[in-house]
Amino acid sequence: MTSSEQRLAAIRGGVAPRRHNARTIAALTGNPGCTRRAVLDGAGVDKPRLAERIGFPARFGQSRFAITRGNAFEAQVKADGGAELLRLVAERLGVEPGDRAEWTDLDGGADLPDRHARSRELLTGAVPTGSDQPAALFDHPLLGLDIAGTRVNLEPDLVAARLAGRFHVVEVKSFPVIDGQADPAKVSAAAIQSAVYVLAMRDLLADAGHDPDLVSHEVVLVCPRDFTNQPVASLVDVRKQLLVLRRQLARTARLDDLLAAVPEDFTADLTADPATLVDALSRVAARYAPECLAACELAYFCRHEARGHTGALGRPVREALGGVATVAEVLALADGERAPEPEQTEAAALLRAAARLRADALGVPA
Repeated sequence: MTSSEQRLAAIRGGVAPRRHNARTIAALTGNPGCTRRAVLDGAGVDKPRLAERIGFPARFGQSRFAITRGNAFEAQVKADGGAELLRLVAERLGVEPGDRAEWTDLDGGADLPDRHARSRELLTGAVPTGSDQPAALFDHPLLGLDIAGTRVNLEPDLVAARLAGRFHVVEVKSFPVIDGQADPAKVSAAAIQSAVYVLAMRDLLADAGHDPDLVSHEVVLVCPRDFTNQPVASLVDVRKQLLVLRRQLARTARLDDLLAAVPEDFTADLTADPATLVDALSRVAARYAPECLAACELAYFCRHEARGHTGALGRPVREALGGVATVAEVLALADGERAPEPEQTEAAALLRAAARLRADALGVPA
């Protein structure tokens, strides 16, 4: 065990690290500037339990009804050996589906090493070699990705091979596409999650000596159309998400650099008393933004901690008022009650102008 691994184990209090999945890996990209989150995720800390321990439990996640609905929709589109799914994907890619497709269900009862080995064997064996090959559909293959030195198991809904000469990740989601439009936030979340699978597939092919670009950057998103269970397929380009994902994973891998900014006695041991945990967390820099509420289990604690700071008002406000940390400073600069520091000059001028415009609009003296 390296010194970094020993330090991370000490941060967890000796508890085994929490396993990542595609959702948690995707969430890493949501706030790349947050040292607190990067350290906790790098150490594999169970953030939902940590949030509960300090009195700020997370308030997001899928309901049982949504999970059940999603499983039912996925089973529907994969029925009959994926015949309807193959037609949808082929139609969206602009190719003929062919008379038949090879369907392989990799979600068997085998243990993880055997599933990994079988998935690797079949996926690398499905690399396109000619135009006369039939399409191949792989249901729930087991992929892997290294996150902060830990191998993570990943299971995409489906991988389609030998369609348009490439591999395509297919994600089945239960949120609807209404009049050709879906909820942008849900599409964005699906895109970054799909990018995790694309990255894992590309790593698998590269390790086997194949061209990783055989895995398309366009993923196929299958959702219900309007208010029915009729499936519709869309193409989502995840090149931007892949760049962000690679950058954040590279940062998380540099654990020595992250740990250098953390006090030696920092702990996230779930057996410690809440006051100790709150004190420890307060000594590691966070970068709270309102968007964190939908993605990070510690967001409610960080929001409470950021009260009165400009960062709590959102990233655009924080960026526009760079160098002005608190709301009290903002108001004092806007009213001219205090002279700005050199690095606050531009922000102070912006605030004074905004104060004048507000006064004019309200008909009160500035």
